Amino acid sequence: MLQMKDIVREGHPALRTVAEEVSVPPSKEDQKIAQDMMDYLKNSQDEEIAAKYDLRSGVGLAAPQIGITKQIFVVHFRDKKDRLYNYQLFNPKVISHSVEQAYLANGEGCLSVDRDVEGYVVRNARITVRAYDQNGDLQKIRLRGYPAIVFQHEIDHLQGIMFYDHISEQNPYEVPDNAKEIE
Repeated sequence: MLQMKDIVREGHPALRTVAEEVSVPPSKEDQKIAQDMMDYLKNSQDEEIAAKYDLRSGVGLAAPQIGITKQIFVVHFRDKKDRLYNYQLFNPKVISHSVEQAYLANGEGCLSVDRDVEGYVVRNARITVRAYDQNGDLQKIRLRGYPAIVFQHEIDHLQGIMFYDHISEQNPYEVPDNAKEIE
């Protein structure tokens, strides 16, 4: 079972490395990596298990965050309409995005960052992602709002980009004209 000790923190080279594509269909090893990451997310969202093992709650996790520079990420969360986003994805690519932008009202956090980072992370409000699932089937996923932000955060990890790289150094709370706030 993955625990917080298995998640690498700021300064680890894997977090700034462009991850390598994996073979499709994913190997048993890559499927196990994804499943272990998914188990972490589910455990971190279970109050009893999270308390027992001192897990920080997360909604997404990318392989570089456990020191593996492969293009694998998982998400597990429900949106405001109670729709479940439960994906294990391999070699994801954003194939289209909106001009309109969005940001989380309370900013973003990351399991690999043990500090609060002030400022807005401005991202695309809508995206379409193409990726392979754990069976090697090609998926095309359209996302908007909070789910789009979560997916972009995880895809960034696969490119060696941290969420705070998007925050304006001059004005951390700057909001572009075409950006909407997501609660």
